[in-house]
Amino acid sequence: MNGEAGLWRSLTLRLGIIYVALFLTSTAALFGSAYWFAVYRPLEREAALVRTEIGSLQAIDRAGGRDALIRALTVRRKTGPKQPFDALLGTDGTVILSNLPSWPEDRIHGWRLLEADLYVGGQERDYEALVIETTLDDGARLIVGRDVENIDDRDELFTIGSAWLILIAALLAVGGSVAMSRAVGRRIDAVTRTARQVMAGSLTERIPLRGTGDDFDELAATLNMMLGRIEESVESVRRVSDNVAHELRTPLARLHADLDELRTAADEADRQRLADQALAEAARLQSIFDALLRIARIESGRHLAGVQPVDLSTLLADAVEFHIPDAEAHGQRIECDIAPGLVVEGDRNLLFQAVSNLLDNAIKYGGDGGAVSVRAVRTGAATEIVVADRGPGIAPAYREKVMERFFRLPETAGQPGTGLGLALVNAIVALHKGRIEIGDAAPGTRVTLTF
Repeated sequence: MNGEAGLWRSLTLRLGIIYVALFLTSTAALFGSAYWFAVYRPLEREAALVRTEIGSLQAIDRAGGRDALIRALTVRRKTGPKQPFDALLGTDGTVILSNLPSWPEDRIHGWRLLEADLYVGGQERDYEALVIETTLDDGARLIVGRDVENIDDRDELFTIGSAWLILIAALLAVGGSVAMSRAVGRRIDAVTRTARQVMAGSLTERIPLRGTGDDFDELAATLNMMLGRIEESVESVRRVSDNVAHELRTPLARLHADLDELRTAADEADRQRLADQALAEAARLQSIFDALLRIARIESGRHLAGVQPVDLSTLLADAVEFHIPDAEAHGQRIECDIAPGLVVEGDRNLLFQAVSNLLDNAIKYGGDGGAVSVRAVRTGAATEIVVADRGPGIAPAYREKVMERFFRLPETAGQPGTGLGLALVNAIVALHKGRIEIGDAAPGTRVTLTF
């Protein structure tokens, strides 16, 4: 029972059975329609003609008596395009007049087909009579019919043909079902096989495409894109793990060394210096963990408590005002070109954090005595924020990498920082369904946020 249940759970088997059922049903419907037009409908037309004739003959019997009826039947046998048949039986069953070889003992209701072969000149002629019976006023039986041998031949042809047709249709349906099941099964097996290989750890595996552009190819392409994203995510996690281990190793080693020296230091000034160094390293570790947790919460969507309209013009002005002292300490100035009345939907605190990080980077890496520009404009349905500095800029090869966690440019690796600033900005922009683009300010770096 379990094997049968498992077999029935097969999608390809169920599709095959449905295909066979639909194929045979449609074949039966077509055959039935053809039979109705070619056989049954012509028989009904012949039956209508016979009813008209038997009504006329019954009227002759009533008006002229039995002799008039016999004369009318005799004349009828000599006229008409088709062989006419009749049988006139008395009330006691005796044959008064007939050219039918046989007839049923019971009365005929509706119309019936009788075999009515006749011998003419010593040769047998095949006839099939469509007959209708009526009872005359005195109780005699009158059976009247017409030859429908041509229609009967058609009926036999349909009977024999239907057997072959059903057999051939069944074979075609089963063959088509098997072919369809195998085709579908192969495509499903390819997906299953790839999924199992990925589960086993081979993230580079992809579902093969046939190039037909059908639904399975579209599904396979979608799943391949998903696998690609998963591979990128896993690789990103691996890089983050490696970077976290690398970034934490140095401050932890320094913290451990400072604490070890602090334990044996006798001079109060040395103890104070070592304690300050240990606190600085602990603060650096704390800032790294805080930034990582903040990025993780933003990327998972847990940080966005509620979207509401944010006055971006005021937010940018506040961020610029907040960083003016830092810029002045570097001998820099901040140039602003902020359009009034800019409003976006989002989280004000996160947007302020993103802009603040960009300004902090621009001031830090823009060089002393330069200028930092902040521009915000409305372009169609989008709002753009551009922060640019006059520093050395970022080489095109690094413009995507600088948004990864802990990535530091070779020329800035020795400067203070965690390498998480732009990663946090990227996460905030993605959460707000915006875009971030890093370009060349000629000279310097230009970062554009589009919401």
